Amino acid sequence: MPLFEVASVERGRAFTSINRRDARRTVTVTAGVEPISESGQVQATLNSDILPALARDFPGLTYGYEGRQARLRESTGGLKTGFLLSMAIIYFLLAIPFRSYLQPLIVMLAIPFGVVGSVLGHLIMGYSLSLMSMMGMVALAGVVVNDSLVLVDYANRQRLEGHSAFASVSAASTRRFRPVILTTLTTFGGLTPMIFETSRQARFLIPMALSLGFGILFATFITLLLVPSLYLMLEDAIATLNRIFGTGPDEGAS
Repeated sequence: MPLFEVASVERGRAFTSINRRDARRTVTVTAGVEPISESGQVQATLNSDILPALARDFPGLTYGYEGRQARLRESTGGLKTGFLLSMAIIYFLLAIPFRSYLQPLIVMLAIPFGVVGSVLGHLIMGYSLSLMSMMGMVALAGVVVNDSLVLVDYANRQRLEGHSAFASVSAASTRRFRPVILTTLTTFGGLTPMIFETSRQARFLIPMALSLGFGILFATFITLLLVPSLYLMLEDAIATLNRIFGTGPDEGAS
């Protein structure tokens, strides 16, 4: 019997293969975004408008991101874990020589401002945040603490010599101003050729250079103003607690 006598036949396109995962049929949809920096906005639109509408129209439909997005998700999760671990290591490495639980927090306060500087650097240069940008921010966390460390260490040495907290901070800000500025400018200057590089081979690493360069540049000027103020506030708080509880200087400083 001819097929056309028992069935209605329409010409169309069909899948050449049927793929399943966990006993469920899957369809892979890929897309290329130009420029690639706008892929985050495309993904946000899919998540907020298109994919929820498809799930409502076709009950039982589920969706997820695989391939590059899945690898990016895994890498981002690894970066978060590594960042928290590095913060803990930096804190303990600072707490041991300072013999204080609070002074390392003053030094590490430069890290959030470094991240702000990294974001501003991307905005100024017209780049979107990427995985390489986040890698640069993780590396930045171990660099921006150097300036704060130099100031606090010198102030502590002045305190051991019998100077007041205000005199110690003033001397640290004065004596360490030039080394801090020179270190920051030389670091930023070393990264400048990569930041302004226009070749396609270097564009992959430019976001990391932006995070490091602008992050340390912004954090340094904030550090020169904020760290001395926080140091004095901490000393005032310790002195107040000593008067209230009658503890000795060594006990209060810890």
